[in-house]
Amino acid sequence: MPITNGHGPKRAVLYTRVSTDEQARSGYSLAQQLEALRDYAAREGYEVLEEVQDAGQSGASLERPGMDWVRDLVAAGGVSAVLAQDRDRFAREPAYHYLLRREFEEHGCKMRALNDRGDESPEGELTDGILDQLAKYERAKIAERTRRGMLRKAREGRVCSARPPYGFRLDAARDSLVVHESEMAVVEKIFRLAADGLGPRAIQRRLLSEKVPTAKGKQVWAPRTIKKVLTNDVYYPYTFEEVLELVTPEVVARLHPDKEYGIQWYNRQRVTERTVSEPDGNGGRHYRKVRTFVWRPKEDWVAIPVPAYLPRALVNRAQILLEANKAFERKHPARTWELRGLMRCGCGLMMKTRTAQPKGGRRYHYYECKRVGNHRQPCSSFQKSFRAEKVEAAIWSFVSGLLKDPERIRAGMETLIEQERAHGPRDLAKEVATWAQKVEECARLRNAYQDQQAAGLMTLEELGSKLKELDETRELAQAELDTLALREQRVEDLEADRDTLMKDMAEMVPERLDSLSGEERHRVYRMLRIEVIPIPEGFRVSGALDESFVKQERRLPLGILLQSAPLTPYPSGSGLTSSCSIS
Repeated sequence: MPITNGHGPKRAVLYTRVSTDEQARSGYSLAQQLEALRDYAAREGYEVLEEVQDAGQSGASLERPGMDWVRDLVAAGGVSAVLAQDRDRFAREPAYHYLLRREFEEHGCKMRALNDRGDESPEGELTDGILDQLAKYERAKIAERTRRGMLRKAREGRVCSARPPYGFRLDAARDSLVVHESEMAVVEKIFRLAADGLGPRAIQRRLLSEKVPTAKGKQVWAPRTIKKVLTNDVYYPYTFEEVLELVTPEVVARLHPDKEYGIQWYNRQRVTERTVSEPDGNGGRHYRKVRTFVWRPKEDWVAIPVPAYLPRALVNRAQILLEANKAFERKHPARTWELRGLMRCGCGLMMKTRTAQPKGGRRYHYYECKRVGNHRQPCSSFQKSFRAEKVEAAIWSFVSGLLKDPERIRAGMETLIEQERAHGPRDLAKEVATWAQKVEECARLRNAYQDQQAAGLMTLEELGSKLKELDETRELAQAELDTLALREQRVEDLEADRDTLMKDMAEMVPERLDSLSGEERHRVYRMLRIEVIPIPEGFRVSGALDESFVKQERRLPLGILLQSAPLTPYPSGSGLTSSCSIS
């Protein structure tokens, strides 16, 4: 085992990361990074404890499975260094480097990258910090230069998208759209079916029966895609006079006054993507990508004229009937859905609500899988829809039984609170202090830079560049503080809901539970973090449930399922899940 100056073994964790498109764009690969790190570790006498990979993970966030595991290994002790090929493999944001370095140093561990330029001296740290800022600045400049170029191109009336809308093709110069006759005939068919009163799912079935392929050659059209076609301005014929109000005079000069044009919009939304981690209910964490779409002000939208093809009267009629063909329940929102947003299908999707009313008949309300009618990804569950009144009555009968014994509710809520705390930051107070210190440091450096400029040691242009970098770092540190505050808020919300439930249950006569309104029941379910999943034996109900309650045998009449069984614990490992069998 390698020894360093008689002070013990040098143990290292090798960390590699590549984002979704980075390997193709930049030549990175996990195997190449690992090979370089193994060679370095062998030369420097490191014992490799573990090789950790983050495949398809962005460096713009620290919420990564591999990085979380590295931080756990370092916190456990015995790690001398975490090695990565390049500094941006750890993170692409200098503030995250600062946080990781501070955290690792507290456990006697160092961050090492093969492209480090400095040493452990203050001057070396300054050199690496400057290089990190320069890399961040260069990436920001490239992104800004690309955005400005695309925006200028759009304002000149030229198409910016590399993938044209269905029914169009790019011309030889790849900056204008031309009509693709065979696909545009399909678009016209969709509009004519909608003008005849068919909704997106009915149109989907018609296209499937006629074997009309999608743009990617698939046999099944998604209802969402059909709806986008019917509402897309690229297919709506605008008159020349209407287009005049949307584009610049330079673009108008290239248009024919007697023709109609569709409009392709550019710069309508700002899209950001981040990774979030959540407890998975089994002691681990679940990671998912969250994309945020923010609408830009309408005056920032850029209109690009494209050839029109469809009759305006046809498009108007189709869009009017599409609006009138919305779900029936949106016209009759008076009904309270007690389990809205709380009932998940056996295939994993959240169930939607649906109201049906045969002509001249009564209304029927259902909880239904979102995949019903989806021919591309059909639902795999044993049953795809449930009568709302029967499910709600049965679930309330089960949950109200718990509420009549408040101590069991308290035990379940306490378990949920402990789980939330266990999956939070390793040391919340320390992490909050680190980010707060970074915010204060940014404020201090801002004053220092302004003093240097006032003393003539820095130009206004240099000051502006420095202040912009500081503002970005401060905003990121403040965002991390806000995220930590939200984590703490979730725990506080759970504690508040626990106290509210305990107070309400103490003051309420047990018989009063049976007369709660639908809204009140829904509120109780939310406080208990209830989730309902159909299973062949009945319904799996998870949330703040105490296992001791389910030792009682209880049969809840529903008349949907054929099998009847007593309530038994569902083995999730957390003690928070019960199985409610309904026959």
